[in-house]
Amino acid sequence: MIEFSLENKRIWVCGGNGLVGNALIPLLQEKKCTILAPSRSDLDLTRQSAVEHWAKENKPEIVFLLAAKVGGIYANNTFPAEFIYQNIMISSNVINTAYEVGVKKLLFLGSACSYPKFAPMPIKEESLLEGALEPTNEPYAVAKIASIKLCQTYRRQYGCDFIAGVPTNLYGPGDRFHPLESHVIPALMRRFHEAKLNNLPSVEIWGTGTPQREFLHVQDLAKACIFLMESYSSEKIINIGSGEEITIRNLVNLVKEVIGYPGDIVFDSSKPDGAMRKVLDTARLKGIGWSSSIYLKDGLMQTYAWAQQNIFI
Repeated sequence: MIEFSLENKRIWVCGGNGLVGNALIPLLQEKKCTILAPSRSDLDLTRQSAVEHWAKENKPEIVFLLAAKVGGIYANNTFPAEFIYQNIMISSNVINTAYEVGVKKLLFLGSACSYPKFAPMPIKEESLLEGALEPTNEPYAVAKIASIKLCQTYRRQYGCDFIAGVPTNLYGPGDRFHPLESHVIPALMRRFHEAKLNNLPSVEIWGTGTPQREFLHVQDLAKACIFLMESYSSEKIINIGSGEEITIRNLVNLVKEVIGYPGDIVFDSSKPDGAMRKVLDTARLKGIGWSSSIYLKDGLMQTYAWAQQNIFI
């Protein structure tokens, strides 16, 4: 295992105002780092000249590349050009500029949607590019794959210590609770919270409840990012997940319990289930000494408490 210290380094957090960035920055502050986290209004990462000028002025030594244009199925289907263009430009500009200014190490966070739609479960890192992608988010996935390849080729050609991690489904404080664009956990929390407030007798859930999913608390991901920066150096991508699966039915019941909703749950089996199983193989990450520590129920309770103070007010 390598040892790479983040102490007292100048660290550029691209996407510092996002879900992962907000969890990562407090951990970096404990290491007495100089944190550089310009907002989108201060630095447009899709503009090459702006990125190069900023990096030459601020001289980052370490880069966490978390920034991305993200959205749900509706957004991906409606704005595919923006999703592929903006995400490719962000990664291209940051990664090439990191090379040009002599950044010591860079971590890029990919996405589990970059794996083939029908990849064998649990999904191993070697499954990348082994099959067709899910059509609904293909432009986003292609941009993420291109970014992974940028890290690998700059490492191979120039000797840059650039690494890439692939996280599973995230949740936690700072998540989006938009009624149409949020992911499954915040969407369920909003639905049960509103049903409780309005004394609704039941909540309808699409599908049979039988699909299995994996979830990782964002604070666990932030810890994993620091661990990988300090302990991992390889061209091979590395999955970041909890390694634990839960059926949608059990997840729904768990969220209902956390919210304290007293009504019934009605599963509409006429609606689509989506993929029946989606979980990452985390053997590579566990093999170098890291595993998640936040149990799903504890994480859900923490997330709901945050939402009550920041969203449901």
